Amino acid sequence: MHAQTFQPLGTPGVPWGDAEKAQWRARQRKQRSHADDVLTAIDALRTSWEVVPYGELDCGDDGRFPLLALRSLSWDAARPVALVTGGVHGYETSGVHGALQFAQQHAQAFAGQINLLVVPCVSPWAYERIQRWNAHAQDPNRNFFENSPCAESAALWALVQPLRGQVLVHIDLHETTDTDETEFRPALAARDGVPFEPGTIPDGFYLVDDSENPQPAFQDAIIAAVAKVTHIAPSDMDATIIGSPVVAEGVIRYPLVQLGLCAGISGARFTTTTEVYPDSRRATPAQCNAAQVEAVRAALAFALAHGGLAG
Repeated sequence: MHAQTFQPLGTPGVPWGDAEKAQWRARQRKQRSHADDVLTAIDALRTSWEVVPYGELDCGDDGRFPLLALRSLSWDAARPVALVTGGVHGYETSGVHGALQFAQQHAQAFAGQINLLVVPCVSPWAYERIQRWNAHAQDPNRNFFENSPCAESAALWALVQPLRGQVLVHIDLHETTDTDETEFRPALAARDGVPFEPGTIPDGFYLVDDSENPQPAFQDAIIAAVAKVTHIAPSDMDATIIGSPVVAEGVIRYPLVQLGLCAGISGARFTTTTEVYPDSRRATPAQCNAAQVEAVRAALAFALAHGGLAG
């Protein structure tokens, strides 16, 4: 992960206006290629997947970015759907590459059992700039709701809503990084004109369950699978992870729909958000990708074994 640190911008205590957001955007630099890393990988999968364009981002001088999903070739309306999303936050690298790795190497094991819809990179502009926000200083993962002002969120919402009632399981692949504390949380406080309150970064993998639809056995199955690949985050001294009470090993809960989080968009019975820790001395990039893949595999296996769509 890059060692970026947020540089003060705007007036302390005053939310950013358009001028400050433009200044923030001018600081962002392309550091990698969505076309090379993501689109090339998707193109290589066209013989085994249906590639579905579901929108395009127009980022002005920064270019246009196609939004692509991978859909099972053998889609059968009689089967439930599994939704896998990555790159909602573009800087969370293993979410993107874990989703692609699952599609490349492991999806075939579920053929004929469940329809797969994989969206490897929800936020391509942010992926290239290793950023949490989109080009307009919006966090896509607080903007998944009807008529969203965030283009990345609105496009995925439109793709998924016709499938409501059919989605059995949705796993959204994320990371928690050291730069959450040095770059992204300070930037959030500055943007919103509030004081920055330092927090902690958990050392290891954890999950975010839905407090409005808790599925503890589902979360436990994913934790057990991922523990074979990388270490699970312990709680802080106050029995929390990122300030939220730990309800089981490596599991916290958020109200997904209320917060506009990606994992809440489908109405699936089984939902979770993964959080990999790529800055750990105990984890390599390959392990981080593998942890995401194992989480997807375990999520799908559990959902199929304990299935039944929500009413």
